This record gives sequence, C-alpha cells and structure tokens, in this order.
Amino acid sequence: MERKKRLLDGFSVYELIIIALTASLGLATKPIIVPLTHLITGPLFIPGGSVAGGFYMMWLVLGASLVKKKGTATLIGITQGIIVMITGSFGTHGVLSILTYGLPGIAIDLVFLVFRRNFQTPADFFLAGVLANISGTYLSNLVFFRLPLLPLIISLSTGALSGGLGGLLAYLIYKRVKTIIE
Repeated sequence: MERKKRLLDGFSVYELIIIALTASLGLATKPIIVPLTHLITGPLFIPGGSVAGGFYMMWLVLGASLVKKKGTATLIGITQGIIVMITGSFGTHGVLSILTYGLPGIAIDLVFLVFRRNFQTPADFFLAGVLANISGTYLSNLVFFRLPLLPLIISLSTGALSGGLGGLLAYLIYKRVKTIIE
C-alpha cells in the first residue's frame, strides 16, 4: 500500500531543527525588539511594529536561506503562529496568529518560486525581507489597525526599509554560518 507523502517528509531532521530554531529565535527576539523600536518610533508617530518587524522577519529569511527548500519560510511562519497561539505569548492574535505569522513566509516562498532560484545575493535577502515585512505589516493593518491611507503608506514604507535591513542582516549571518559549517 502506497504511503501518502506528508508535508514534512521533504525535510531532513537537521533541516527541521533549523526551521524550529529560526522560528523560536524570531519569537524570542520580538519582545526585546518591539519595545526598543517603540522608544524611537513612538515620538515620531510611526507604527513601531512595522519597524520592528524587519528585524524579527530576518529569522524567516535566514531559515529559508539555510534550508534552501520550497515552503521553508512558510513552515517557519506557521510554526511561529502555532507556538504563539498555544502559549498565548507576545504578539498573539488567537487563531489569526497562524495567518499573520504565516503570510510573511508565504511571501518569501512565492517570490523565489516565481524567480525559480534561491537566495544568492544580498539583493535577494533584501527583497525577501522587504516582502516579508510588507506582507506582515499590511495584513496586521487589514485585520487589526485599519489605518487611513497616508499612515498606511508611511507604515508600509518604514516596514519595507526595516524588512530590507533585516534581510541584509540575515545575509551577513548566513555568510558567517556558511563559513563555519563548511
């Protein structure tokens, strides 16, 4: 009898550990990064979550670049959403957590599916960070905040910059990890 192929069958134990670690690190850094960014963005009336998002989206980009398999970023995001939902930790939105944490991963995976290549250059990492943070910022706005157009544009713009910088940080970490592994 033929066994059905499961979602996780395409990943080795090592790759699943990378996925779990990057998902956990993303969640662990969020409660540290968000208050720090609010200190800067609050007085400027810039939504702090869009700025902070780029730096914890970095972990999705890093995990996907290390594993190099389709669906990795989505799996990291969904894992984060499930952990947040179960633990009720920082940034929980109930069942919507799976969607709000999963969409940035889907955005990363879709762009590289369309381009038919994986992470190679700093520009790839930058683009992945931008798309992850813009999608997360937009979905959070759509579901929770419903900002007027101008504040939404400002939020998405700062989110794009922050996401890109987070992607570049992921690139630097990726290069460092690759030299250690090889």
